Amino acid sequence: MNALIIEDELPAAEKLERYILKYDDSIAIVAKLTSVADAVNWLRSNENLVDILFVDIQLSDGLSFEIFNQVQVQKPIIFTTAFDEFAVDAFKLNSIDYILKPITFTEVSKALTKFKNFKSILSIKTIQNASEAFNNKSFKNRFLVRLGNHIHSIKTEETALFYAEGRTVFLVTNEGKKFVLDYKLEDLDQVLDSDSFMRMNRTFIVNMEAIKDVIVYSNSRLKLILNVSTDNDIIVSRDRVSDFKSWFGGN
Repeated sequence: MNALIIEDELPAAEKLERYILKYDDSIAIVAKLTSVADAVNWLRSNENLVDILFVDIQLSDGLSFEIFNQVQVQKPIIFTTAFDEFAVDAFKLNSIDYILKPITFTEVSKALTKFKNFKSILSIKTIQNASEAFNNKSFKNRFLVRLGNHIHSIKTEETALFYAEGRTVFLVTNEGKKFVLDYKLEDLDQVLDSDSFMRMNRTFIVNMEAIKDVIVYSNSRLKLILNVSTDNDIIVSRDRVSDFKSWFGGN
């Protein structure tokens, strides 16, 4: 299980990490963030790495609720705060518990046990719902793009890759034409057919049909050569290599 800590006071973050690991030392703390801005930037690319979030409500640059106004987070949240007046707002989100400071190991244990119990209760139903959703899901088959004053419709099958450059996302066709797209990469993950497209790292989503060659790269990573040119190398991140091999190798 992977946990994310969002807490602007270093001693509080370290104490929380100790309590989490004392409860279960197999839990990995994937990041410790200190501000709304850092959390928004991190979650936009990495939410899929997290199973649960521990979030302080009052951060150095504002209330943490602002994070969830900017990023749609589907993972459960355990809020921590020195004040109890935010409880109602917290439970409007995916909150499963609300811990008042000073944090104790007992309260952290109760919150994590509650999370595990919810997970167990929902697991069978989740599997059933996921199966139904997969069987009924329709994937995006076209994207509208703008070129000057003109709007074009690009078929998904004609797309070689999608990539992000800062906050801007681009669609690149099989002919190498590039268009700005009004999507986030996280949104594209939800609407593209995973049999054809895969997220390779924080920046690139690639169409399998566009892959010309795969090269073993440093630190057990893989480098992709596509049928279209790209300004930057496309490296399959280490944590995605196993999934990539399964995806690229087929059933």
